[in-house]
Amino acid sequence: MKLAILSCAPKAYSTRRLQEAARQREHQVRVLNTLKFAIDLERGSPSLHYRQKELSHYDAVLPRIGASITYYGTAVVRQFQEMDVFCANTSHGILNSRDKLRSLQILSRHHVGLPRTSFVRDKKDVLPAIERVGGAPVIIKLIEGTQGIGVLLAETVKAAESIIELLQSQKQNVLIQKFVAESKGRDIRAFVVGDQVVAAMRRVAQGQEFRSNVHRGGIAEPVELSEQYRETAVRCTQIMGLRVAGVDMLEGEDGPQVMEVNSSPGLEGIETCTGLDIAGAVIDYIAAQVDFPEIDVRQRLTVSRGYGVNEIYVPEGSNFVGQSIAQTKLWENDVNVLTLYRGAKVIPNPRAERTLEAGDKLLCFGKLEAMRGMIPARTRRRRRPAVQELDSSIAAQ
Repeated sequence: MKLAILSCAPKAYSTRRLQEAARQREHQVRVLNTLKFAIDLERGSPSLHYRQKELSHYDAVLPRIGASITYYGTAVVRQFQEMDVFCANTSHGILNSRDKLRSLQILSRHHVGLPRTSFVRDKKDVLPAIERVGGAPVIIKLIEGTQGIGVLLAETVKAAESIIELLQSQKQNVLIQKFVAESKGRDIRAFVVGDQVVAAMRRVAQGQEFRSNVHRGGIAEPVELSEQYRETAVRCTQIMGLRVAGVDMLEGEDGPQVMEVNSSPGLEGIETCTGLDIAGAVIDYIAAQVDFPEIDVRQRLTVSRGYGVNEIYVPEGSNFVGQSIAQTKLWENDVNVLTLYRGAKVIPNPRAERTLEAGDKLLCFGKLEAMRGMIPARTRRRRRPAVQELDSSIAAQ
């Protein structure tokens, strides 16, 4: 695999470790300064130049885009995407996660646990907003802060008003957020790669500091996450449209409270704390995606007459409930499960040993006739025109 790491900090720990892990696995790897690209656009031929020379072909790109260059960095990543180069994190995923308000809006809609948060502009709305999030003390956050920078604790309503007024006078957009007292200056960082949490640590603030970030002097310790915390971390990463992310969660009374999803999580703190080769896990994941890329559904439709894509619903009382995907013997009917939908959770390429539950939906590719027999009669009648249309399009090719 030929890999490009996009980074403006080649000597940073994370960049060096990723480069080292790629070389240990005998991949070609090069660190490219994100700001040294030129994006060229012409009809049907998107391309990139790097340091005034046309960029050679790369199999994959791992973006490490700093907050200060988000706009240009995501434009470069988007250009790689248009050139059909695999990107470990997409431009829209990076943009979603980089804006704290935007990310919380998206997560809120998907019923993810969050500290209660408010965003206001008018001075008259500040006091009601503080009351709605639970009153003082409150956390005040800059929308585009990182590593604990731009995160303030206001002990009183008066202090909160003064801080917000000052920041708004400097054209800064701020969030007002409930202070989760039971977290006691602690938070969880889960490092997600693909659909797995590969490492996790608990960060504990020191002294009078309420921010637990390692960059703020916080102490880190390895932690074994419960299934609820692991599922929340993976689900948030997928909702944001990311494949590699650090998910920060508070330990609330009602379970995980997600603070942030970081698209360029640092490796030094969590590798030092856990002793795990997280850089290697990232590289292995990218290599697997390059070796076995997702096949476009449109390509699948042209394979053979009678084959296509369909959705199978698993209702209450179905024989599939309680069986693993392997036990359903879908493979024997020439049907492959591409994606499992469980409530708001999306599980691409689910493992054969995963047990099915009532209400699951399976996106499958295979023999249409075999899949028709698995669709309940009422749903089959409703969907038949679409299936016939699919058959016609295949026959015409």
